[in-house]
Amino acid sequence: MAAYQICVRCESRWPVSYQARQWCPSCRGLLLSPVDTHVAVPPNRRNFRWVVRPQQSEPAEDTAPRAPQSTATPSYDEIPRWGLLDRPRPHDEEPTRAETLAGLAPTLLAGTAAVFGLAAVAELARYVLLLVNRTRLIEPIVLALSDSAVWATQIVGPLVALAAAVASGLRLIEVRGRVFADHGTSDPRSPGSVLFGVVVPGVNLVLPGVFLTEIAHDRPRILRAVRIWWVLIVSNAVLFVFVLFWRQRDALQARADAVLLTAVVAAMAAVVALGALYVVRLFDGADLWGRPLEHRRFTTATGPAYAPIAEIVPAGAVHEDEHRSPVVTQ
Repeated sequence: MAAYQICVRCESRWPVSYQARQWCPSCRGLLLSPVDTHVAVPPNRRNFRWVVRPQQSEPAEDTAPRAPQSTATPSYDEIPRWGLLDRPRPHDEEPTRAETLAGLAPTLLAGTAAVFGLAAVAELARYVLLLVNRTRLIEPIVLALSDSAVWATQIVGPLVALAAAVASGLRLIEVRGRVFADHGTSDPRSPGSVLFGVVVPGVNLVLPGVFLTEIAHDRPRILRAVRIWWVLIVSNAVLFVFVLFWRQRDALQARADAVLLTAVVAAMAAVVALGALYVVRLFDGADLWGRPLEHRRFTTATGPAYAPIAEIVPAGAVHEDEHRSPVVTQ
């Protein structure tokens, strides 16, 4: 029994199957919020508190008269050593490898966007060389530099993207755990399933959007960003498959068009990486550059402005109005 609810009247424990209950099925008493035995809940979010009393020793059998017990507040000569306290985490404790990699997710996503941006520039430069080559020959060193740039970005780009996907998956696990803990529950999905859905190609076109929607359904701004990023990554995948089939054509013009389409795919991949970085920043309460967001709220005025302070009138005008005699017209 992982999650259960305790009745405040009969102290019965009821397992939570699908949705939390409000009343005890046995005595109709109030049920506390669900408690998960597999998740550590901070003391300020618990629905119970520990009450520790010092151990009472058995009194010795004697016939001596006892003094009346004092009702004053007890005091101690030193700090009591008994009690149930949460052990604080030492500040010098080293973070785990997963936490370190999750913290590098924004950096890796920015690096992925930069690499794919360079790949788009390299493909565009290759396309320009193809256009120039129609009328004159290209210098061998220029062609070698173009080939090196294309091959370097095509090799480094997928590697950096894979590292960014793994780091983003670990970061998503932390964010989901924090969001569900704020709602008093635990993440129903295992960390392995979340990481699998983010890293595996093909699957990562569907499941990451589902995972993000589950924790952003009550945040319109983040939910809108998640949906836009979801459309971008699916569109990029469809365009990538289209370019793969286009490259199978043997015509010279088709190969030149494939170079231009590859530049578009690389540019869209850079946009997808920036979109993922923006979503990560939003869950941290920051913008794309990591600066804290400024929350603004607009209200609709339903009537004229009410001024609680009277209008300021010069002192001379007030005296003139007081001494002015009324004029009667007939």
